[in-house]
Formats: sequence, structure tokens, C-alpha cells
Amino acid sequence: MISSVMLRSVWAYRGFVLGSVKREFQSKYGNAILGAAWSILSPLAMILVYTVIFAQVMRSKLPGSDSTFAYSIYLCAGILTWGMFSEIVARAQTMFIEQANLIKKISFPRICLPLIIVLNALLNFAIIFGLFIVFLIASGNFPGWVLVAIVPVLILQVVFAIGLGMILGVLNVFFRDVGQFFNIFIQFWFWFTPIVYPVSILPEPIRALLIWNPMAPIIGAYQTILVNGHAPEWQSLLPASILSLLLCMFGMRLFRKRSGEMVDEL
Repeated sequence: MISSVMLRSVWAYRGFVLGSVKREFQSKYGNAILGAAWSILSPLAMILVYTVIFAQVMRSKLPGSDSTFAYSIYLCAGILTWGMFSEIVARAQTMFIEQANLIKKISFPRICLPLIIVLNALLNFAIIFGLFIVFLIASGNFPGWVLVAIVPVLILQVVFAIGLGMILGVLNVFFRDVGQFFNIFIQFWFWFTPIVYPVSILPEPIRALLIWNPMAPIIGAYQTILVNGHAPEWQSLLPASILSLLLCMFGMRLFRKRSGEMVDEL
């Protein structure tokens, strides 16, 4: 899927990759009075809103759980991780178009572009998820050592997101309607994924359709770890894992085959 030549070329341009990640982070908060503090304040405000509104005001409860914060944790677990997924895919589908001038003027491994997107998304996710962990500890809901089970789930989600994003990114260069369509599609995808509602409330015919949603078991794995404090059912992630690898392989193949044509099209 990723050749040793490609890995060596990315390593040779690691300064370019890390510098791009740093510049993007600085440009996002550099002109603000509070600077990088906004990267903490914004997600902190979101976590507090979900906690106060759903746990205290609406008294929302998860079926089978008596914890005051169970629904808030369930909601945050889904929304925070979905946010990282949608950020990677949304940015990947426009990365070649947005970086057209860079691609035309500078010679560098084009695979660096999706890598920069992934690193930026992971940096943003690390900040907000770190604050979420602080909330779990402060509220007495920290799941314990089972939290390390998030790592393989996170890797799976990133591989799935960047594989899908690369395919959309290449197609979007030649067919600009692809990006517009996916922006609409992902809104429906969000609501078809058990994020704001538990699976148990769905009618059985609708619940059976979730087998066609690869994000459902991934988000469900996060929720199982963070809400219930249990390791996820790893076999349920097998179809999503196979699909993620296939998307990455196809994305890389499509990227290599059409890279020359993309430059001309841009």
C-alpha cells in the first residue's frame, strides 16, 4: 500500500510536513488576542454546554445507565471523534485544489499533503480530547486502563478517513460536483450514525441497516470504552478494518495513476 520509496521520500521532506502543520496552527490562532488559548477555550465551552444542557437541564439518560453524566459522555465520545473524521475527509477532498499553486511550483512528494491533513486533525483532536479526559477525571467517570483501547480504534478511523478522503480528493479535481455532493451526504451520514441517540431506541429494521454504515461500529467502540469502561467487541470492527485498507489501497492507486493528469487539470 505504501512503498519503501514513498516512506523514504516522506521522511526526507519531514521538515516540510512538520513546518506546514506548525504554520497552519499558528495561522489559525496567530492573529487572535488570546492566540492558541482559543484552541482550548472553544472545545472546553462545547464540553461544558453538552454537560450542562443534556445532563443537568434536560436530564437526559442513557437506557440502562443511572450515571448523571452518562449521556453527556456518550454524546461527546461520538461528536468529538466524528469531528476528527469529518475534518480529515472534508479537507482531503479539497487538498489538491487548494494547494494547486504549491503543486505546480514546487517539487515535493504529493503524499505529504494527506499526511499534513492527518497530523493537523490529530493535533486538534489531541487538544480537545485531552480536555475531555480532564472532564472524565474531574467527574469521576474516567474509564481506567481500558482507555488505551482507543488507540487501535483511532488508527482505524484515521486510515478509513484518509483513504476515503484521498479518493474524493482525486475525483474532485476532475469532477467538482463530487465535493458538493459529499458535503450534503455527510450530513445525512452523521444522523445515520448513533451519535446523539443510542442504538437501542431504533426499530429493529432500521437497526439492521447500520451494518452498511462503517462509522457505526467505530463510533460505538469509542462509546463503549468511554461510557461503559469496557473494551469494544473487536470482531465488530473487522468489516470497517477491511474496508479501510481497501479504500487506502484504491486511493493510493488512483492517486499514483492520475497524479500527472491532476497537475494539468489544476
